[in-house]
Amino acid sequence: MDLFDKCRTFTEARQAEEAGFYPYFIPLTDSEGTEVTVGDHHLIMIGSNNYLGLTTHPKVRQAAIHATETYGTSCTGSRFLNGTLELHVELEHELAKFMGKEAALVFPTGYQTNVGTISGLVGRHDFIITDKEDHASIIDGCNLSLGEVRRYAHNDMDHLERVLARLPDDGGKLLVVDGVFSMGGDLAPLPDIVPLCKSYGARLMVDDAHGIGVVGGGRGTAVHFGVSDQVDLVMGTFSKSFASLGGFIAGEEDVIHYVQHHARALIFSASMSPANTAAALAALEVMREEPERIDRVNQIAETMRTEFRAIGFDVGNTVTPIIPVFIREDMTTIVAWKALYEAGIYTNPVIPPAVPSGSSLLRTSYMATHTDEQLDRVLSTFKEVGERLGIID
Repeated sequence: MDLFDKCRTFTEARQAEEAGFYPYFIPLTDSEGTEVTVGDHHLIMIGSNNYLGLTTHPKVRQAAIHATETYGTSCTGSRFLNGTLELHVELEHELAKFMGKEAALVFPTGYQTNVGTISGLVGRHDFIITDKEDHASIIDGCNLSLGEVRRYAHNDMDHLERVLARLPDDGGKLLVVDGVFSMGGDLAPLPDIVPLCKSYGARLMVDDAHGIGVVGGGRGTAVHFGVSDQVDLVMGTFSKSFASLGGFIAGEEDVIHYVQHHARALIFSASMSPANTAAALAALEVMREEPERIDRVNQIAETMRTEFRAIGFDVGNTVTPIIPVFIREDMTTIVAWKALYEAGIYTNPVIPPAVPSGSSLLRTSYMATHTDEQLDRVLSTFKEVGERLGIID
């Protein structure tokens, strides 16, 4: 059998594209945060993770330009060798202070942060415990480690305790959970998870990619719940609220030092570019200087959750600027996406296997820079499309 046979028989995406119902890999002609252009089609963007709207902030843009002028376009090496700039060290120092941890370590991407940290820490005879709705990067980190993986039903604390109780006393244990779940917009119940970890001798790592810059005054889910001193490791990414690219892990200095010397995803990858590093640093400064942005995005989220429910849409248990609009049926979800797209609203359709069967949704997310006029147009368009397709009454 030819290895490439499966490639030639993979026709679903091409068929969807030919039919005009392919919603992925759409090339943007221009993007100004809350609005984007595809060809000559203008849309309100409610599919981005640019929660604080900092990709267009003058301070962030200028920092990236200045770093490029100073250091060039690339570090052309891994952090382990010639790819560490003073900028990287400064960013790590500021992140550790911001997160209230002893140390931090930056990676080229958020994905690599999870993969490198988990696979670097968890070895043979160790155990990893994950929520069934954890991000794919967590799952891939588990698969690359030598440890055994145990999963528990989403936010089900009774099931989690049963999983922990079955683990042997010998061998290390790492529980890894999203702080804010990227599809549902709901939070991990950290006040319940923390005591379970203590009772069963497990260390706790929180992936707060969607929490930092949004909840807990911008410092994340652990701060939101008042348990930051009881969370061992916090992971964050720069491709969302930080308006850049990269990721970091923060925690006890000895642990971060160990990860720095054992995370293959860090050691064998080129480091963050100067522009990305400087942009993340500037974004962190803006978060500190302009906390009203965090207030604004959460106020918008509360308004949109309330209004979507009033119209008749099911938005699940979200309490964040990630607001899933559950359509449930796969093809209806794609048709709704297309209708909204043609009406000038950019959303992200999510269907199985990315979500469980019967959970297809339109993932919407909001920025501090969305205007009230834009949000009103989003709601009125959703209402019109929902009624036309029979999604709502």
